[in-house]
Amino acid sequence: MASAGASAFNVGLVHRRPSLSNGARFCIPRVSVVTPLILLMVCLALGVLVARYAHPPLGLAQGLNWWVINIALPALVLELIPRLHFEWQFWFLVISQYGVMIGAAALFHPLGRRLGWSRGRIGAVILVCGLGNTSFMGYPLLEALRGREGLAVGVIADQLGCFIALAVGGVIVSAIYSGAQPHPRDVARRVLLFPAFLALVTGIVVGQLGGWPDQADAILKRIGETLTPLALFSVGLRFKLHFGDGQLLPVALGLSWKLLLAPLLTLMLGWATGVGGLTLTIGVMQTAMAPMISAAILADQHNLEPPLANTILGAGILLSLVTVPLWNIALG
Repeated sequence: MASAGASAFNVGLVHRRPSLSNGARFCIPRVSVVTPLILLMVCLALGVLVARYAHPPLGLAQGLNWWVINIALPALVLELIPRLHFEWQFWFLVISQYGVMIGAAALFHPLGRRLGWSRGRIGAVILVCGLGNTSFMGYPLLEALRGREGLAVGVIADQLGCFIALAVGGVIVSAIYSGAQPHPRDVARRVLLFPAFLALVTGIVVGQLGGWPDQADAILKRIGETLTPLALFSVGLRFKLHFGDGQLLPVALGLSWKLLLAPLLTLMLGWATGVGGLTLTIGVMQTAMAPMISAAILADQHNLEPPLANTILGAGILLSLVTVPLWNIALG
């Protein structure tokens, strides 16, 4: 995605670690926003059309996901993180993601019991609406709307925030509502050995040592650029939207939390604690992302009403293509 936002970010390569201060502002020409958004929607639509009409090979989505998770995402993290100047406000990016998960549990456990929902339904709504799609959908949207600098900040929210929330909170919630028992050793192994998390730690060390050589940096950038088209194409391949009986209320309540109330509370938290600038903007936008695909897969594996989880996921992806740009406009 070549854009004015990318050019503005690359200017900082001379200094290797440009500061992402509160006062940073990016004026991205309209064409630089429209083109990546069109690419995002085209890749998503291609996945939907191929799945419906082209009879793709079995396991195509899983194969693409393997490349994205194990190759493209770590490469992107390795390229961006050494450039990043860490600031005290970055705690907001992490805590806000935990807050979405904790808030979903605090809201939907008592509400679900009052409405007579089954344990499986309560667990499904907490899982899918407590975890955001901060990488597969989040990275392309952040780069389209806020350029490479916004994407770099978004990596912190994704890897130290949402991924940890999935690995710890997601496993605990799925175990509680399915009757299983979470194993702390498995949770710790999942976090510490995840490729992108290892890339994050490596990137921080490399940044402290002065960054990558130019050739290595260019190679990582090219590999990382495969994430957006392949991730969105994979999402399209697995996209499903089938409203079943009794699903409208939990879908409406769940997505009202995920797409509206959670980012609004995150914005209020930022204001109350003095967080501002790009950190506030990216923190709010990452909490406003569509539900996480992995959360729906987790719900399916633990038999937490999979049809409802997939319906929330599909509806959330569609709505987020409108709501996330609206949040971007509202944040200025």
